[in-house]
Amino acid sequence: MTTDTAVAAITFTEDQLDPYVTHAPTRRRLTGPGLPGSGALLTFAVLRTDGLRTLAESTDAASGQDRDLRDRLVIGELLAPAGMEAESILLDGGTGEISTAYLFEAMDDRPLAPSLEALVRFAAVIEELADLRGQFASFAGRHGAKAAADASRQLLALFEEGTDGRVPPYWKAAALIRPLALAAGPGTRTGLTLDVPARLLDEEFGHARVARFEDVDFPATLTHEPTRRFLRETGLPEDTVLFHLDTEVPLQTLAEYAADDRPGTASPFELPARADHLIRLGHLVEDNSLVVDGATGEVLNWSEPEARLHPLNTDVSTLAFTLWLHQRERGIDKYLSHELTTQAYDQLAATMLQVLASVDPTATTTSADWHYWTQAFQDEAGGVL
Repeated sequence: MTTDTAVAAITFTEDQLDPYVTHAPTRRRLTGPGLPGSGALLTFAVLRTDGLRTLAESTDAASGQDRDLRDRLVIGELLAPAGMEAESILLDGGTGEISTAYLFEAMDDRPLAPSLEALVRFAAVIEELADLRGQFASFAGRHGAKAAADASRQLLALFEEGTDGRVPPYWKAAALIRPLALAAGPGTRTGLTLDVPARLLDEEFGHARVARFEDVDFPATLTHEPTRRFLRETGLPEDTVLFHLDTEVPLQTLAEYAADDRPGTASPFELPARADHLIRLGHLVEDNSLVVDGATGEVLNWSEPEARLHPLNTDVSTLAFTLWLHQRERGIDKYLSHELTTQAYDQLAATMLQVLASVDPTATTTSADWHYWTQAFQDEAGGVL
C-alpha cells in the first residue's frame, strides 16, 4: 500500500490486491486514483494501519457469520457522532459492492454503495453541500424551507443516478436530512447564532401553536436582549414530542417555579446557583426543565432527579431550529421515513445529530458527559424519530 500525502490518496499495487480483490473495476480504482484517507463523512484510515484484511481477520465476532460476510474486506468507517458506535465499511472483493456492519455484533451487513467509485462520489457531494460549493454552489446565501427542499431533491437525484433509483438508507437519510441545515441562516441580524424566520415555525407547527411573548411575560432577570427579541418576534412551538412550553403563567425563574410547584415545602428540591437568573421556558420529558440563562441567553437542561445543569443549546435560535428539525424529520414522506426508522434508525439518528452539530456544536464543544438531544435522538425504543 502507498499513500500520496499531497492528495491524501491510499493506493495499492496489483500484488497487494491478490487474492483479496478480483473485481476488475475495483482493482483499477485501488491501483489508480485510490481512496481518500479521510473526509467529513467517512474514513479509510484503517487501510493505512492494517492494509487489506477480511472481517474474519479483523475480529473474532465474525465466526458466527456466513462465509460471504466473513470474507468481506474492512476498508474504513462511517464517522459517527460522539457516543455512537462507528459502523465499518466493507468491500466485496468479488463484486465491488460496498456495505456496512458493526464489527463486534452478530448482525447482517447493510448496503452502502454499488462500487467504490459511487461511494467516493456520494461522500464528495455531501461535502460539497456542507461547504456550498461545486454542484451546490448556487445555494450559497440561500436559506429557508424552499432552499432546503430544493437541495434535498438535487441530492436525491444525484444518488439515484448511481444506484438505479434504489438509494441505500444511509444516503436516503443524507438526502432528506442534511439539506435541512439550510433552513435557517447565520445570525447576522438577531445577535443570536441563527436567523430563524418566524414563518419557518408557523408553517411547520401552525401559527396558532407557536407562542410569542410580551415584555410583561419576562422576569426582570431576563436581560439578554437578543433572547427577549426572539421570544417576542419569532417565538417557540408550544407543544412538541420532546418539549412543552410554559404558557399558562408568565415565565418564571427556576427558583419561582420550584416554590410554586411544591407549595408548603421549605426546600422543594436542590437548586443550582443563580436559580433566580435561570428562566424556565418549559419541560422536557423525564423531569427535565428547559431553562435559559437570563444574562447570557445560553439554553440549559435542568435535571431535577440529578439536581444538575447540562448544556443544551447555544441559545434560543438553535433551540428553535432543533425543535423544527425534529418536527420536519417526522413529517418527511412517510414511506421513506418508515424505511429509515425500521431498517436504519441508527444511521438516521447519526445524520440528525450531525446536522444539529453543524449549526449548534454544543454537544461536541462542551465538557458535559450527557446531552439531552443526543440521547433523545438515539432512543429507537421510544420512537423519537
